[in-house]
This record gives sequence, structure tokens and C-alpha cells, in this order.
Amino acid sequence: MFGRLAAYMSNDIAIDLGTANTLVYLKGSGIVLNEPSVVAVDQKTKKIYAVGVEAKAMLGKTPDHITAIRPLKDGVIADFEITEVMLREFIKKSQKKRFFIRPRIVISVPSGITEVERRAVTDSAQNAGAREVYLIAEPIAAAIGVGLPVDKPSGNMVIDIGGGTTEIAVIALNGIVTDISIRVGGDEMDEVIVQHVKKAYNLLIGDQTAEHVKMVIGTATKMEKEEEMEIKGRDLVSGIPKTLRISSMEIREALAEPLSQIVAALKTALEQTPPELAADIVDRGIVMTGGGSLLKGIDTLVKEETNLPINIVEDPLTCVVLGSGKILGNLHSYERIIMKSSRF
Repeated sequence: MFGRLAAYMSNDIAIDLGTANTLVYLKGSGIVLNEPSVVAVDQKTKKIYAVGVEAKAMLGKTPDHITAIRPLKDGVIADFEITEVMLREFIKKSQKKRFFIRPRIVISVPSGITEVERRAVTDSAQNAGAREVYLIAEPIAAAIGVGLPVDKPSGNMVIDIGGGTTEIAVIALNGIVTDISIRVGGDEMDEVIVQHVKKAYNLLIGDQTAEHVKMVIGTATKMEKEEEMEIKGRDLVSGIPKTLRISSMEIREALAEPLSQIVAALKTALEQTPPELAADIVDRGIVMTGGGSLLKGIDTLVKEETNLPINIVEDPLTCVVLGSGKILGNLHSYERIIMKSSRF
């Protein structure tokens, strides 16, 4: 009786706690929040200055006493206290009605997460106001969000390229058969762009500039027409702000290293896949999700390396949180794929 009343009287939510962005799904309402996983802290007072969109706008632009922090690194919590504050703020923003009973929360996490990291996520969510916490592996959440038949005895392969990690999994019968999780993703791509510009031109650019370059002219394979764009940064020799033009060919060469790591991990996952499921993947292809799958030509690169059909979903940024939302709506049916449930 209390369980049914609690379910009715609380705003249960699903969270895709990403290195770059956090998305929140409210039961009965859909996705209600999509903001950067960034918190700005006033070091003098130790108070939170801004969270989310406002905090990201401050990255690299704050005075000494304000620090813009990304509390997650490589898909896991790097700063426990700041993550807790960020989660509490996002939970508050996403709930239109405030109930006395605290919500149940489903959180998607990297499949390669350690027990200590798992505990940190659970504790952060509980301290931020959760009644119950359920952890779901990101590849399964993504597969469910896309609508793949994960409960059937047929193989479904998913590559989820996020900000901090790339998750590769073969899923069948509501479980992960083969799983590779590497801590390479969009952040690593941004970093190699920063390093390339620094080495080639003695120009220091910020992470947000690198991300913008990646999105505008970044490519994984050679394009019919090469593009250029103007970037601004600080000359490391003179110390004076400087503008220069950079080509898509240069960016492609810079991105080759992290992309080769992703392809190598994919090949390892395919090698570990049982033959019967491998046959299913030949027929069905590989499904790509996550922000990294938006890089131009990445599907072509993966297809060339594997000779398998590649399907990039329509909205790769929301698959994981939509899948987590479906699990939230029917926890009993998905009980087998919940990594951990913490109750109190």
C-alpha cells in the first residue's frame, strides 16, 4: 500500500549523468532537462555560483575566485561534493511539483564502472534527494531507448560515444553478452584538437573553441570538399590574442588517434562475440548513439573498418535517457538488467 502511494506521490526521474551533459527524464512528462554537467563555485565563500548552461558559459572566463568545474571525468564522478550539488539542482529544476516523498531515480552509468565508482554515484543521488537509486549500464539504456528488441535471443550491437567514454556492447536476452568500455570520447577529441593547434601554430585555444571546431569542420574520413574556419586564441610566443584559419584536413589528422582507439575497441568486441550473435550483427548492423556519433563521416569510417552496416539513430543524444525512462516506467520487467538497487 505504501509502495503504491509513494509511486503516486513522488516525481520519479531517470538521469543520463554524462561527462559533457546531464539529461533528466520525468515520469509522465518525458525529457525535461538537458544541461551541461558544469558547476561554477565561488572559492571565497564556497557557495555555488551557477549550474548547467550558465556555468558552462563561464568555462575559461572566470575571475580567480570563481572556478567552473566539470565534476565528472571519463564518465564517472571526479568530485563527489560538486556532483551531489549539481544533481540536487537538476532534480529541483526538473520537478514541477514538489512532493513530500522523495523520488526513485534511475541513473545510467558506463558499463565498465567499478564498485567504488558505482557506490559514489549511488551515494551522490541519495544525498541529493533520492528515495531509491537504480543503476543501468549505458549501452542497454541506449538500446532500449532506440527500440531494439533487447529481450529477444538475437544479437544487437550498440556503440555509444559519449563525452568521457565509448561504450560498445552486444546485447541479447536483457543482458550484455560482450562489453568493451574505453575512456575515450568527445572530450579526448577536443583535447587532441587543442594540442594540435598548440604544436602546429603555438596558439592556445580553449576546450569550448576546440569543441566548436570539431562540430563545424571535424571529420572522421576524407570529404569531397575540404573546409576551413577561423579560430581565435592566445599566441604562446608573444602572449597576444591571435586569429588564424584551420582546415578540416588538419582536424581529421588530429582526430585519427582517438578514432583509431574506438575502432580498435569495436574490433575487440566483435572478436569476443559468439558466432551465432555475430551472424545477427551481420544482418542487423551496428547501432551508433551518443554525441560522438554526430562527427561527420564516423559511420563511413566504422563501415570501412568492419564491413558491417552502420545505423546512426535519429537523435543520438537522447537515446540513453529515453531508455532509462522506459526502464523507470516498468522497473519490475527490467529487474534483471538493473546493475544495483539501493534502498533505505
